[in-house]
Amino acid sequence: MAEYIYPQRENFASVILENQFKESLKKLNPDIPESAKVEAYQKVINLGTEDIMENNERFHNYLTNGVTVEYTKGENTIGIPVTLLDTQNIENNSFWVVNQLVVKENNTEKRFDVVIYVNGLPLVFIELKNATDEKATVLKAFQQIQTYKQAVPSIFYYNALCVISDGIDAKASSISAPFSRYLPWKASKENTAEVKTELQILTEYMLDKKTLVELIRYCTVFESEEKKDAKTGLIFQTKVKKVAAYHQYYAVQKAVAQTIRATHSSDGDRKAGVVWHTQGSGKSLTMVFYSGQIITHPLMENPTIVMLTDRNDLDDQLFGTFGNCVDLLRQKPVQAENREHIKELLKVSGGGVIFTTIQKFSPETGNVYDTLSERTNIVVVADEAHRSQYGFAGKEVETEQGMETRYGNAKYLRDALPNASYIGFTGTPIEKEDKSTPAVFGDYIDVYDIKQAVDDGATVPISYESRLIKIKLDDATTATIDAEINAIADATEEQLEKAKQKVATIDAVVGHPDRLKDIAKDIVSHFEKRQEVFEGKAMIVGMTRTICAKLYQEIIDLKPEWHNEDLDKGTIKVIMTSASDDVALLQPHHTTKKQRKELAVRMKDPNDELKLVIVRDMWLTGFDAPSLNTMYIDKKMQGANLMQAIARVNRVYKDKPGGLIVDYIGIGQDLRNAMAIYLQSGGEGTPIFDIKEAIAGMKEKFEVIEQMFNGYDIKAYFKSETAQKLQILLGAQNFIVSSEKLKERFLKEVTLLSKLFAMAIPSPDANKIKDGVAFFQAVKARINKFTSNGVKSDFEVETAIKQIVDEALSSDGVIDIFEAAGIKAPSVGILSDEFLLEVKNMQQKNIAFELLKKLLSDEVKIRKTKNLVQGKKFSEMLESVVKRYHNNQIDSAQVLAELSEIAKEMQLEDKKSVDLGLTPEEYAFYSVLKDNDSTYFLTDDKMKELIHTIVDVVRKNATVDWSKRDDVRAQLRLTVKKILMRYGYPPDVAKMEADRVIAQSESLADMFSR
Repeated sequence: MAEYIYPQRENFASVILENQFKESLKKLNPDIPESAKVEAYQKVINLGTEDIMENNERFHNYLTNGVTVEYTKGENTIGIPVTLLDTQNIENNSFWVVNQLVVKENNTEKRFDVVIYVNGLPLVFIELKNATDEKATVLKAFQQIQTYKQAVPSIFYYNALCVISDGIDAKASSISAPFSRYLPWKASKENTAEVKTELQILTEYMLDKKTLVELIRYCTVFESEEKKDAKTGLIFQTKVKKVAAYHQYYAVQKAVAQTIRATHSSDGDRKAGVVWHTQGSGKSLTMVFYSGQIITHPLMENPTIVMLTDRNDLDDQLFGTFGNCVDLLRQKPVQAENREHIKELLKVSGGGVIFTTIQKFSPETGNVYDTLSERTNIVVVADEAHRSQYGFAGKEVETEQGMETRYGNAKYLRDALPNASYIGFTGTPIEKEDKSTPAVFGDYIDVYDIKQAVDDGATVPISYESRLIKIKLDDATTATIDAEINAIADATEEQLEKAKQKVATIDAVVGHPDRLKDIAKDIVSHFEKRQEVFEGKAMIVGMTRTICAKLYQEIIDLKPEWHNEDLDKGTIKVIMTSASDDVALLQPHHTTKKQRKELAVRMKDPNDELKLVIVRDMWLTGFDAPSLNTMYIDKKMQGANLMQAIARVNRVYKDKPGGLIVDYIGIGQDLRNAMAIYLQSGGEGTPIFDIKEAIAGMKEKFEVIEQMFNGYDIKAYFKSETAQKLQILLGAQNFIVSSEKLKERFLKEVTLLSKLFAMAIPSPDANKIKDGVAFFQAVKARINKFTSNGVKSDFEVETAIKQIVDEALSSDGVIDIFEAAGIKAPSVGILSDEFLLEVKNMQQKNIAFELLKKLLSDEVKIRKTKNLVQGKKFSEMLESVVKRYHNNQIDSAQVLAELSEIAKEMQLEDKKSVDLGLTPEEYAFYSVLKDNDSTYFLTDDKMKELIHTIVDVVRKNATVDWSKRDDVRAQLRLTVKKILMRYGYPPDVAKMEADRVIAQSESLADMFSR
């Protein structure tokens, strides 16, 4: 118990437990000179910037790689890393859980629920809400953290993880994550039998010492994301911190264990296995986390990692992801440029992360590839591990020299690296018939299927809608076309150039002008109707480049304003590769690799006007634009290719309810076949569900909400004039807020209805109930206007599902409610007697209560910032009245009377400051000093004289940063204490009152420093 006797930190402004941190530095670095430890300590204490993300990344690098300090040994200056965290011997670290931690910063005192300290450093921040309070949700906990980031940023410089919980549900993520990326932690599959709350599971499994340290060390990265400045049009970099979700962490640990087994120099079988994680669930980052852990594993002895893809664009995308995570990998990945370069890169004795396409292992002549390295610590990591190119089978091909046997590229890869081990990462399951994948890679290491991803909120569900635009042909021609379509379905652009005749037939039939006109008309109408209720972007997939270009023309004929020749402008673009001999139709759509990258930034930016792209092959794999919610498919695709393509719309974005696949060519059966493979492979859940299911769900929710209004006639709303509509809306709101339970249920069900409605648009069923949905949303919007939660998260402010409220009723704020009730809106800051009387006489007592509560809450907030004593007093009065009303201790008439009394008291307080001849800021100090019995000996005149003297002194001492400088504040406190003693205060009372005066001064700091 001795360690608890002395204080662990220097003062309340400290967020680090300095004593414990210093002890840990000694313990973890016994052989390092004291001067080096002192320098490391100083670097951690002073991270050097005011920016949370910049400091957080610097500290993370110190924590994971050590703090490099230079010291002189003899005549040489050497750099040595000072360790902050022992990742090998976990128990060597000190773990503390601190409850109710008080931190004072920027004139603000905050009390944090739980902070987990490792080696004296505040690595985990836990915000807890009361499980028994219906309003205390995980969303409120998230919002609270956003408030703390503004008010007390320094504790977040050292943050590794944030946890939010309402006592039962619990989610975790990084400090930069939006609410939608906070996800629950789950037990590993071996421990799923127990019935526990999310909070218990997260505490037991994620906050396990070993797991926590591994999450921080190996499963955390900082990525730079490109965004475009809306005003200047310039592209800038922004930092995002990403921490592994539970499925990524478990997969990495299993994959690392299997790799150690497979690469064993004598006993290893060279087959680590396959990780199947559904698209959109962070597969590329899982590969980064895995690589980071393998690279530093002592048993791997400086391994070389070969990242293998079978397409240049996939190679580029994955290389971009890895290039973003250089700190975790401790080296810069290298992309092989050609066959010679890959040979050069692999003929090394160790180390390196090398990116290459499998085609670079195909020998230029003959059918044997040179042996490049016989090392056993080379790991080949294949992205999408079940493509045909990985096979071994030989076939006869015709060359200029005659017939020659050529093998699958997997065989040549084995020639080059005979002792390498193989691990595969895939977003789609391996087909039963695909024998080569298990032969090369081994069995499944970990499976994270669609059901798990949707349940966890890692992806959103996908729905399917068939809107076939028929090809008007006889059966024989249709069969021929189908065969030709299937023949080119998996072909690359280069292969298609060699099959121009087949493409020409398809262009003529599938790309018939009349058919494309119909598709263009349908896409424009469908997309615009969805945009009315569902903010987002769409992708159109065409069969050939010619069809893509023609379809573009048809669309801009209908919507000329969507077209712009400038790459930085326009609503629609075609994304394709190009060749110098392309026909005139394709020439306007030629783009370089750099230009396509710029277009990708535009498409990923939800605020950019680029809303639609037409593609053939580009961006169908690996492309991640969360706001993309609709894919219009007019191209035959099958199996893994189809599954990967449709996953473009399954990314989580704000409150996006799901993605939609619109089928124009007839991929229904192909989807069913892909689904069968998925289920055969042990996957759970449905890759897609029919739009009819969303429509059925929408109708059911609509009925449920209608029944909530049993006893109130809402049908009259749809036949009335605007003025009457307001009255009916007001009555409906009053009806719903009559019961707290009914209100909560109504808000929840309307949110669900809105999501299903957004997924069902456009459809005749959705159209039929559109006005009803708008009415329910209008009631919900009105209720939400009364509920002031302080900080609103991006989850609430930027919604994907738009309000479709009647235009006549969409004016903002509570003013409509006043007008509808026949009441003049109150003047800001003062609630007049006349207004209070009108409110008390309102027929809708429930609304009158919500209205007064909202106005008084806002008033209290303003007063709290200007006058501490007054703000505290009125806050407590308001809380007491509201609590008694909710506990049914007082009725609606009485609650209105008591709230009116609070308003009147506010008026009296304001009048008093005028009567005394004091300014509002002077009256704030008057309130502070009058709040104590010891000041009663002063007459009002003497008190006014004292107040003028204090305000004068505070104003003279106020500099721009005075409230942040301890020395200035200490001097001011002493001066105020002397003034109080001069006016007759005893020394001990003067000291206490001086502290309260300084606290009030700090809340008015900005005003005094102007």
